[in-house]
Amino acid sequence: MDKETNKFHALQLFTDTFAAETVHLTNEAIGIYIRLLSFCWTKNSKPFKTESAYRICQCRTDDCHIQVYEVLEEFFILKSENKQNRNKNTWTHKRLTAEHEYLTAKYKSRSEAGRKGGLAKSDNATSKIVAPIPIPNPIPKSNIQPMFDKFWSLLDIKKGSKHLASKRYALNCSNMNPEEVAISFNRYASTVKDKEFLAHVSTWINQRRFEDEDNNKPDINNVISRLVKLGYNHVGKKDNFEIFTKNNKNYKINRFDKDYMIVEDK
Repeated sequence: MDKETNKFHALQLFTDTFAAETVHLTNEAIGIYIRLLSFCWTKNSKPFKTESAYRICQCRTDDCHIQVYEVLEEFFILKSENKQNRNKNTWTHKRLTAEHEYLTAKYKSRSEAGRKGGLAKSDNATSKIVAPIPIPNPIPKSNIQPMFDKFWSLLDIKKGSKHLASKRYALNCSNMNPEEVAISFNRYASTVKDKEFLAHVSTWINQRRFEDEDNNKPDINNVISRLVKLGYNHVGKKDNFEIFTKNNKNYKINRFDKDYMIVEDK
């Protein structure tokens, strides 16, 4: 895949994870997020500019620009920042980039294996010698199982098949500290208000979500800074609330709300 041609036309969507991540969004914001995910995937998960995001989402108003930028800041990674013109900022999506790199490597590996197989058949067309089939070395269960059992015992919520989770753990977490992986899952689980939308443990592991849990707990100061960039005026603190104004309307954030959702103060 030397050319910039996307051979992967289908993007896998893990519905339980997606629902959990977007449960707090409006239907309009979810539509924006899906459009941006699709656009990023068709571009081989390469960085794209803010202005491209506005164009893909067919923005015609400032409110649309604000909504798109909020989705970008929440779900995408700022790759490069243009302080003079944020429309020139570029963005990537960590999970899509990892997924595209994985599929690319898998595609190249299969292509190379097919090429070598074809050469071997050509070179040995008259030979009846059959090459032995290599036997893969299995992961020693004696080492993995106690690690998984430790991980499983530390989970606050054990959702889904333990057997399947064990298999996924052996494939993805064999060299990791089970306590740290459990802490990462528990941190993720604590952010999902409706546990019906909580990802199965096996799904969470298979998607390597522990790599996304880089202590992504929102910080109120970062939230305030982001809102100021989006045009909100930070008035100050009153009791348990951070107070904002915008377009002659009052807004507030409850500091005890772990998601730091901004709501209109009527």
